[in-house]
Amino acid sequence: MEERRFGPAEAPNLGEPSRPRPAASIVLLRRGGRHSDRTLEVLLLKRTERARFMPGVWVFPGGSVDDGDGEDEARFKVCAVRELEEEAGIALPAEEELVLFSRWITPEVVSRRFDAWFFLALAPPHSLPRADGTETTDAAWFEPATALEAREAGELVLASPTIHQLQALAAYGGADEALAAYRGAEVEPILPKVIGTVEDSRVVLPGDPDYPA
Repeated sequence: MEERRFGPAEAPNLGEPSRPRPAASIVLLRRGGRHSDRTLEVLLLKRTERARFMPGVWVFPGGSVDDGDGEDEARFKVCAVRELEEEAGIALPAEEELVLFSRWITPEVVSRRFDAWFFLALAPPHSLPRADGTETTDAAWFEPATALEAREAGELVLASPTIHQLQALAAYGGADEALAAYRGAEVEPILPKVIGTVEDSRVVLPGDPDYPA
């Protein structure tokens, strides 16, 4: 059974919270199955065990925004498309639609923090992902429910934001349905917070009864 390990960049920060780095990811969808049996599948990559942040964790392709990526939301899209090609070997057409899906900010107690924007996109036909062998060591398509079941069985290691996003996608019967649901939707940033003591702590999300004001 695989267990979640924490890299040195995830060490607790007991001082002033660091400024989150802008980052972006592609939640790449494809139409699985054949003909009328078209289910939704999503691409996940396994991060190298040597990573300083989330070693060995299965994630959506993504990375930090570069200074030359542009301005406003467009820079996050540029980053997400670039990281997908670098990490998974899949190039999106220039006209491909990217739909803002969610936005997660790393908790303040973590040393390295990210303000990560996640975009839904439809995979080009016959997309065969390949791990880059440096940042990622494996790549595979999963139905959201299957990935969540594998995580419960200890076969996949997933971070909390990925789990919540897979749970949201599991409600949709296909890629087109998921894209339509989030197209034009208002996306609020999610900042998890850690409460409790060092010996007994847990993560809470906005909307939870005990989420600190």
